[in-house]
Amino acid sequence: FFVTGPSDMRSLLLLALAVAPFADAGPASFVADRFANNMMLAKAAPVAPPAKATPLPTRMVLGALGGMGASTFCHPLDVVRVQMQVSGGAGGAAAYKNPLDAAVQIVKREGFFKGLYTGIDAAYLRQWTYGSCRVGIYAFMLDKFGNKKDPKTGKTEPMPFTSKLAFGSVAGAIGSFAGLPSEVSLVRMSADSKMAPELKRNYKSCLDCIVRTTQEEGITKLWSGGVPTVIRATLLSASVLGCYSEAKERLHDKFPKVFPNKEGVPLMFTSTMMASLVATAVSNPFDVVKSRVQNMPKALPGQEAMYKNMADCFVKSVKAEGFPVLYRGFTPAFLKLAPYTTISLILTEKLSKELLGKSAL
Repeated sequence: FFVTGPSDMRSLLLLALAVAPFADAGPASFVADRFANNMMLAKAAPVAPPAKATPLPTRMVLGALGGMGASTFCHPLDVVRVQMQVSGGAGGAAAYKNPLDAAVQIVKREGFFKGLYTGIDAAYLRQWTYGSCRVGIYAFMLDKFGNKKDPKTGKTEPMPFTSKLAFGSVAGAIGSFAGLPSEVSLVRMSADSKMAPELKRNYKSCLDCIVRTTQEEGITKLWSGGVPTVIRATLLSASVLGCYSEAKERLHDKFPKVFPNKEGVPLMFTSTMMASLVATAVSNPFDVVKSRVQNMPKALPGQEAMYKNMADCFVKSVKAEGFPVLYRGFTPAFLKLAPYTTISLILTEKLSKELLGKSAL
């Protein structure tokens, strides 16, 4: 006979249970018992609730910790990058031939730790403002709105690359605005050792820099260079985070023999390198303009400011030094961004996997 509905199914179950006691220990008894047991287990099996997204504060803390680990290693490269970018401003001669020459001169002038690790406290503060927001918000959005299952087929649909870029852009814009005061203090402290003795600010710490800047130049100065900084962070975060997530997914799918483990370090390392190269090429022009505007000394009474605004800085820099000036510091920027991205994202991924049981990005 044919089973056409729940009533027929119940009839079949009752028939099997009725026949079982009279049958010997042969196939009929075995089939009846297995059928009854399977029906009871299917009815009793609980349906697993959908996994909840990890809270945003947790994601932000993990992002900040990963960023602090990366900053400890990469900060000297950031100091070299900033000093190369601000040298030659307003048409002056560039002070350094290359990144190695810059590092050697800085160490000779200030010493290793004082020269290359100046402003490290500002770098750590930046991770708890900019870094935590950027990585935390992106990871939260990816977790909450990420890959969804098709209700018809049951298959997981990969998130479009454009969505990843959009998530990275939003996270970068919010994080950059929140982290601008620490960014300004980081740039100023990194560039202070190169300034003439009468122009040196001699900040004691990042908090001293923030307080003195507010008192001497107004609180709005802490958000100087805000427009290029937000634009740069938007492009940088979209490039780094979006390209990293996409590259990790594509490389795992296309080269399963080379990258068999989606959570493996080789796949994460390769993905971060690809994302870092794209991000540096996109963001370096904004980085040069931002560094020069943020490091611009306060104009004396009766004097005109070095740069009126971002566009003025862009035009004056290109006019005086040529278009390549926008990619000055590209090598140290990439050498800083690549290991920074690698360390921070892998640390964040591993912390998330260890503490939360799932990937962050």
